[in-house]
Amino acid sequence: MEPFPHQSQNKELRSAVRELCRKFDLTYWDQHDRDHTFPEEFYNAFAAAGYLGTTIPEEYGGGGGSMSDLIAVLEEVGASGGALNACSSVHTPLLTVPTLLKYGSELQREEFLPQIAAGRLFVTFGVTEPDAGTDTTMIGTKATPTSHGYLINGSKVWNSGALRGDKIFLLARTSQPADGQRKGHGLTLFLTDLKADTIEINPIPKIGRNAFASCEVFFNDHLVTGDEVVGEVGMGFYHLLDSLNGERLYLAAEALGLGRWALEAASTYAQDRVVFSRPIGKNQAVQHPLANSYLELLAAAQVVYNAVAECEEHGASSIGLIANAAKYLSTEASFRAHDAAMQVFGGYSFAREYHVGRHWIESRLQRIAPINNQMVLNYIAERALHLSRSY
Repeated sequence: MEPFPHQSQNKELRSAVRELCRKFDLTYWDQHDRDHTFPEEFYNAFAAAGYLGTTIPEEYGGGGGSMSDLIAVLEEVGASGGALNACSSVHTPLLTVPTLLKYGSELQREEFLPQIAAGRLFVTFGVTEPDAGTDTTMIGTKATPTSHGYLINGSKVWNSGALRGDKIFLLARTSQPADGQRKGHGLTLFLTDLKADTIEINPIPKIGRNAFASCEVFFNDHLVTGDEVVGEVGMGFYHLLDSLNGERLYLAAEALGLGRWALEAASTYAQDRVVFSRPIGKNQAVQHPLANSYLELLAAAQVVYNAVAECEEHGASSIGLIANAAKYLSTEASFRAHDAAMQVFGGYSFAREYHVGRHWIESRLQRIAPINNQMVLNYIAERALHLSRSY
């Protein structure tokens, strides 16, 4: 398949990531998905190569690279055949990095960032709750002040990687907003241990991305100290914005990679599969959906990498509009590419040996998480079109 123009950016870095990923073939990912086991070998190799520390400054044990470096890395992981099992296993502990860098104390940066970069500290993202969902300001997990710190009570859901995690980046309510304050006031971020008797973790049975568990996490009088507060008490919701917009870009890049894999797999199969004495790839009914998906991914990539450039110039907290646009366009294009690939493979798309069905399920997830694409459209309608808020 003809490379996309943006693949010429960070060319040597992309080549190195592809070389690493080739050591973990489709059979590896299929087996871990079947067995519901975390891909430790891949995660450790990724960390050893320095990619977990791509955007962590050198003084904190990282590579001191740019957002565009990390986006290129994650796109190539997505294109490698590991799909979201691979992507999620390595981007999840990185979600905390932008907020830690900007709002964490110097002691926190010195202690945690080198461990994250080395792969010794796996941090999960504890925001979503059963009764709050996208409405983050309505979370019910409470942090009650005590003489020793705070007592955490409540629960989180869809906490990805909690079974593998060492710590959780936890958002909890420490106070109610005062009159005139926005609903996000009074929420505080904590970085606390996951392995504690006061925490219960239950994996959620899923239809896909089973090499990377998603869990319910319950807190029962879990004590955290003042040293575990990240940033300013009561301002955690706003501190998260850097990480959330960064997450949009991570997912967008990974979607581009997944879409590339789907088109490559379908195009190869279409050339090899012979029906009625001719390769099915000669038929326009096969060609056109794949060609259309190529163009959709091409267009989405332009927005994604424009968003990355905006992030590098102005910072993650100021790119909400284009970051959401990048996430929406890339995940929609990726899913359509996978759906077209399923049609090309026909009945064999349901055979695990071809792997396209596993990818199709995981590409569908990207339209839902970490934010539903309908909520992205709500955001665009309000911020870009200045229409009344609908939620």
